[in-house]
This record gives sequence, C-alpha cells and structure tokens, in this order.
Amino acid sequence: MGEDGSVTSAPQRPDGPTPTPRLIATDLDGTLLRDDKSVSHRTVAALAAAEEAGIEVFFVTGRPARWMDVVSDHVHGHGLAICANGAAVVDLHAGREFVQVRALLRATALTVVETLRAAAPGTSFAVEMTTGINYEPLYPPFFQDPGAHVATAEKLLEEETDDASTPVLKLLAHHAELAPDEFLTLARSAAGTHASITRSSPTALLEISGPGVSKASTLELCCAERGISPAEVVAFGDMPNDVEMLRWAGTSYAMGNAHPDVIAAASGRTVANNEDGVAVVIERILEERAAHRH
Repeated sequence: MGEDGSVTSAPQRPDGPTPTPRLIATDLDGTLLRDDKSVSHRTVAALAAAEEAGIEVFFVTGRPARWMDVVSDHVHGHGLAICANGAAVVDLHAGREFVQVRALLRATALTVVETLRAAAPGTSFAVEMTTGINYEPLYPPFFQDPGAHVATAEKLLEEETDDASTPVLKLLAHHAELAPDEFLTLARSAAGTHASITRSSPTALLEISGPGVSKASTLELCCAERGISPAEVVAFGDMPNDVEMLRWAGTSYAMGNAHPDVIAAASGRTVANNEDGVAVVIERILEERAAHRH
C-alpha cells in the first residue's frame, strides 16, 4: 500500500495514443521493484523485450551506485544508470564506474546544515559521497555501510579531512518528529535557494543535491547526448523525487502506490509496484507497436 492507496484496476493512460518511445526512464524503489526489493520475472521479461525492440531503458534512482546490484543484471545495451537523484551517472557494466558526477559543493552543504539546524532543531545529517556514506551520531544507522565514519556534519564536510577531495553526491537530513511532507516544505522554504531538496523515503528523510541537480535534469542531459527529445521518453515514478522527471517526460505514469504530488505531475497512472505496473505499460506499448506494423 502506498501513500495514496493502491490502484488495482487497468492503468489510466494519457490522452491520445501511446507514442512509441525511444527511451523508458524508471525509478526503482516503489516503482520497478516490488516491496521486497525484487524484480519480478514479468518485469525482467518486459525490460528485455523493450531493449530488444530498440527502446533504451534507464534506471533513474535515489539509490547510490553501491546499492545497484539488484538491477545490474537487467541493464542491457548502454549499461548506464542515473543514481543519487541525478548526482551521478554510473556504468553498471563496468563495475559501477562513475561516468559523470554532479557534486554538491561542501561549502553549500555546510550552509544547508546550518540553515536546517536553525529551522528544524533536532535534524541529523549524513553525507553521501562517491566512496560511501558517513553520518552523525544521532542519524539512523546504515547497517549496509559498516565502514562509515561517524562525526558531526560540520566535521564530515571539512575541507581539511582525508576525503576532502572526494565528491559529495548528496546530503541527507533526518528528523525524528516532523511529518515527512512537513519537513520537506519547511526545508525547501528555509534552504531551497541553496540546493535541490526532495524526498523518497516514507520517513522524514530529505535528500539534498546541488542546485539544479535532479533526476530530470540529468536524464535530460543523457537524452540530449542521444538526440532523444522529451516527447520520446516514457517515465515512471512514485515519490516526490520523481516529480520533475515525470513532468519533463512526454509521457509519464504514477504508480498505483504513488504520493499525491506524483499523481498530479504524471500524465497517466498505472497499477502498483507489487502488481508490476511498469511491466503492464511496457507490454501495452510493445503490443500497440506490433499492431501498427501489421
């Protein structure tokens, strides 16, 4: 069950015929992946069929590169994925090598930390870098990252530290008491002029990137390199960090379990992630494409 309740009926398609896309851009958690973080056999088959039909598939996620093993086997052709909400383009065929990094400047991150500490006392922070994550003592621990350094955000972001030359991909801010959307609205009001602020977690956990860095802006760059226009892109998502991407794409689908802001931003709606909503739409696109050829 998502934030807006699951849709279990047939997908609501955008007005007019479904165009044959050149690229499919899909979020992972809550979208392509089921709640148990698996990729269903139906979805695997749909992704492979799309690639075989000449449609590129891009995974566009808030996940860091090191958490991409779940879909690495399902990236065909180009092998690229957009990670950390657009802060990195990663080659999954080359051992998660960073192809492009759109870093958050440490000085900017420090300004955001100072601003949010004042606006929302009790906020704790983590710093996501190309080499891994470090976090403050009060930040919910990441059991997947046992080698993380634990210190204040100010200390972790110091230019004099051993990893000062390591790019910062995003700053994470957690609040134990505020409601998720309340925290997001507050943070955007207080610090939105300094950075891009969004969320994808069901908890009050914000993801903060450099100004102008988003899934949409990095996807736009990747598409421009391929001569692909927004009208030739079909996108899928479920949470606020997908909103800009869904608005940018010519055709977009909110999952049946999507956040209300995502439903408002998308041009169509499919069934929930646990019912393979992405695969349902891909199958229909390929069926319509085949029918037009006969």
